[in-house]
Amino acid sequence: MENNKISVGLDIGTTKIVAMIGRKNEYGKAEILGIGKSKSLGVHRGVVNNITQTIQSIQQAVQEAEAESGLKIEEVTVGIAGQHIRSLQHSDYITRPNSDLVIDEEDIDRLINQVHKLVMLPGEEIIHVLPQEYKVDGQGEIKEPIGMYGGRLEANFHVVVGQVSSIRNIGRCVKSSGLELDGITLEPLASANAVLSQEEKEAGVALIDIGGGTTDLAVFKDGIIRHTAVIPFGGNVITEDIKEGCSIIEKQAELLKIKFGSAWPGENKDNEIVSIPGLRGREPKEITLKNLSKIIHARVTEIVEQVYVEIKNYGHEEQKKKLIAGIVLTGGGAQLKHLKQLVEYITGMDTRIGYPNEHLAGDSDEEVASPLFATAVGLVMDGLKRQERKRIEKAAEEEIKNEAETAAQPAIDDDEIIAPPKKERRSFLDKLTERVKDFLDNAE
Repeated sequence: MENNKISVGLDIGTTKIVAMIGRKNEYGKAEILGIGKSKSLGVHRGVVNNITQTIQSIQQAVQEAEAESGLKIEEVTVGIAGQHIRSLQHSDYITRPNSDLVIDEEDIDRLINQVHKLVMLPGEEIIHVLPQEYKVDGQGEIKEPIGMYGGRLEANFHVVVGQVSSIRNIGRCVKSSGLELDGITLEPLASANAVLSQEEKEAGVALIDIGGGTTDLAVFKDGIIRHTAVIPFGGNVITEDIKEGCSIIEKQAELLKIKFGSAWPGENKDNEIVSIPGLRGREPKEITLKNLSKIIHARVTEIVEQVYVEIKNYGHEEQKKKLIAGIVLTGGGAQLKHLKQLVEYITGMDTRIGYPNEHLAGDSDEEVASPLFATAVGLVMDGLKRQERKRIEKAAEEEIKNEAETAAQPAIDDDEIIAPPKKERRSFLDKLTERVKDFLDNAE
């Protein structure tokens, strides 16, 4: 199989690192050819804090995926998350020199580049600039201004900001693992692409991705992303609490959480008890399930409340910003028993668990369609989309070359022949990827 048809997602999480290889099947769905996962040792709350360990974990995951698929992995699409990600709303405008011409791509690029001049905190960089809606000469609620007349073009932007050192460190880990960086994507966006349907994004929906170290939020309305946030708590703090509250070791706490844990304390009887073997010659410990779920409930409530504050910050309570499709939960933490009920109770919003099967081929493994792999599936899809774009651009360039060769006209008309094709606007992440690549190449 040609390698340019496959895409590899690399999800560098706090608890696990996943390498996933996929390709598009003839129905345009993503078919997963191999998965590798390893324990993530050098990542804390979504941020790399030990390069050497992270490189080892990446290599292990990659080798596993290669072994399962029989393919060699060269390039990867990686996700960025972590507690350093924050987002803000910003409005900006440009005045066009000539209002007799219609608004085109270049005007929009100019407007977006202007947002880039925003002053950030030291060490921060803009990762993503997402136009929300445009105004032309004061007329609002315009979704696509291209082709309209107007002198003043303004827009509201959703700007996502992150620490440039954290992003470079991820690039560094990928490069030192012997891989090329194909693209960088915001993890909440990747998960959203894997789990949400277009109707949900139109109606208004909040995607909550509960990972090991962080909980990511992405809010969509009218098909556009409106708000993103990363909350620096995830499944790991729940495990920590169980470990402290029951005086047991981490491994036992994690198992307890997965096997017997519930986010709703009411349903366990007082007499349900789990016995845990003591450490080296000590008596076994007895833990009531009621106690266990009380501990879990307290922590999960805290996480959900913080996410709900962010949903309210977006403006969910205003009539026209209402999220009609409610909440979708994904990520490993979404597998906690009775979490859906708790989230509905706290927020009063309809909730479902999101499985990344929205765009997967029908015959995919059960395992792949687990909420655990939402981000990885999203990253694979993102890589596939990027390839599609590259192919279209390449085809267009070749077409121009051929046209230029066949049209042997006098040199004066050259400008007319070689009108560049309408390229899709490169996203900020593509530009960011380029910058990180350049940085790494020059840093060697």
